[in-house]
Amino acid sequence: MACLTRMAFMRLLSSLVAACGAMACGVCAVASGPPAQVDVYVSGRDGYHTYRIPSVIVTKRGTVLAFCEGRKNSSSDTGDIDLLLKRSTDGGRTFSKAQLVWDEGPNTCGNPCPVVDRRTGAIVLLLTHNLGGDAEPQIIARTSQGTRTVWKCESRDDGIAWSRPVEITSSTKKSEWTWYATGPGAGIQLRSGRLVIPCDHIKAGSKEMYSHVIYSDDGGATWRLGGETGPGVNECEVVERTDGSLLLNMRNYNRRQRRRSIATSGDGGLTWSAPAFDATLIEPICQASIRRYSPAAGDGKSRILFSNPASEKSREKMTVRLSYDEGQTWPVSKLLHAGPAAYSCLAVMPDGTILCLYERGDRSPYEKITLARFDLAWLTDGRDPG
Repeated sequence: MACLTRMAFMRLLSSLVAACGAMACGVCAVASGPPAQVDVYVSGRDGYHTYRIPSVIVTKRGTVLAFCEGRKNSSSDTGDIDLLLKRSTDGGRTFSKAQLVWDEGPNTCGNPCPVVDRRTGAIVLLLTHNLGGDAEPQIIARTSQGTRTVWKCESRDDGIAWSRPVEITSSTKKSEWTWYATGPGAGIQLRSGRLVIPCDHIKAGSKEMYSHVIYSDDGGATWRLGGETGPGVNECEVVERTDGSLLLNMRNYNRRQRRRSIATSGDGGLTWSAPAFDATLIEPICQASIRRYSPAAGDGKSRILFSNPASEKSREKMTVRLSYDEGQTWPVSKLLHAGPAAYSCLAVMPDGTILCLYERGDRSPYEKITLARFDLAWLTDGRDPG
């Protein structure tokens, strides 16, 4: 038996050595299996016509929180829309029943954009609100009954219970702004402790769209307005680079440049550079997600993730990319879903598992919201140069 065990060991060792012959930058090129994908919200079920606008974060305790808008009567951006949450305590393999975070009758409660304060474990959720009868064109033209307002609520028990939403419009929205949206997606906490939430707006008398951020230096108790960039951009997400600067990745409305727009900030989001195009990040005019996977520590490799429907013609081909140079280039990409797909949100588990919560379907991108779970080995085909 000992002889057989030794022989089996030697065969295993031999196979590993052979596999490592395909090494890339010192790493054995052995990839893991395909992503595990679970449908978290399915349109038409549990009293809602459509589920949209996914947002996912991982709490300080490792719980996965999957937010979305529950659209009661139609797929429209207008009307009776509730803010929903499902929790997972097993890494995103299974989820609880949906809980209502905010329901205000026939009105619109949406655009979830949460952020975790790693110092306290508190989860701060930024949202927007408008009357259910006020459509976006009316709000922009200022012919609506009300306008878009900005709100926050928080949880201090790992997402089980949530405080009543509190309005913060006066400190985060200029009087000349009409349309306004938080996120959607997720915010970040800088190394300084500052909480930063990506947002967008439209100015009165104009249909031009702009991106901006809001920030908090006191754990989410109070919020201030940061810098804006634009025009011609709106829904965005932000990542902190290893040199402390911020990279803002934005939805771009220039139909001659079906690429993501980017801008940078060297002062924590107070001001931004002029927008530029990222030639690699093609888009059909849609929301996208950007998230740091790892800092330039440990193995010395900085990694940033990006997800969007990678198509210039339509919302399809949900793709995840990886950058090793702070978002300057994207040498790694993998397709999660070849069919219809739209909004997405990325997160990273404590063990390095990558999560992508995204809209997908067979005939339409809005049939379900699915969570994909995968690792760096799958994304890079085992060739991550760590």
